[in-house]
Amino acid sequence: MRTAVIILVLLLAIVGGPPSRADELTVAAAADLKFVMQELAARFEKQTGHKVNVAFGSSGSLYSQIQSGAPFDLFFSADMDYPRKLEAAGLGEPSTLVVYGAGRMAIWAPRNSPVDVSRGWSALLDPAVQKLSIANPLHAPYGRAAVSALRHAGIYDQMEPKLVFGEDISQAAQFVESGNAQAGILALSLVRSPALRDTGRWWVIPADACPPIEQGAIVLRSSARKALARAFLNFLKDPQAQKLLEESGFALPVNGANPSKTP
Repeated sequence: MRTAVIILVLLLAIVGGPPSRADELTVAAAADLKFVMQELAARFEKQTGHKVNVAFGSSGSLYSQIQSGAPFDLFFSADMDYPRKLEAAGLGEPSTLVVYGAGRMAIWAPRNSPVDVSRGWSALLDPAVQKLSIANPLHAPYGRAAVSALRHAGIYDQMEPKLVFGEDISQAAQFVESGNAQAGILALSLVRSPALRDTGRWWVIPADACPPIEQGAIVLRSSARKALARAFLNFLKDPQAQKLLEESGFALPVNGANPSKTP
């Protein structure tokens, strides 16, 4: 009997079966996921009994931490480049890279602001906009997307002197909330969050204004809880989890997509 139990445990470990006892998962997540990931983590904990700890930051900063050996189990990036680099470097668990959604952006301003964001791009040319907040394009995918969108709109040269950079997209939002910037180009997932949706107004940037913000997640090779990390990724396929991501502003991936093989 004891031999049979040992064999069963070994088989579960080999095939990546669900963990048999309560454990803690540590997730590194891009800042645009701040609110939706907290809700997803809470639902997963309630459903499985396993604790999920989440550290938020810019995708580039989290990527650097992972390269330096930070003890994360899962990495949710705001793009596909960083997780692909981890996979190529042998730091990501093979065959675990997935697309979990595509982000959108919006121009956001507080309700008491004189900036009429319903005017779209022309609103940013209003003299009232002295500072425009975006995430730092050096290491935040939403920052790079914002720059691309401004160029597409033909107003980057006018706006460049007014740009202020948040360390990540969450801090970019804080700059507008605090009055240090009069408007911001933010992730739609943050704009729709409880913290911003009732205190501001926004205009959703057309999807064709910049390259798609395809976002990916990967289990890390160094994780001691790979089965639990895989279980969390599978949990995201649940219809209720998918609905929550969609309501938060993410376009859902096409079924069957294999980002690992995308050029």
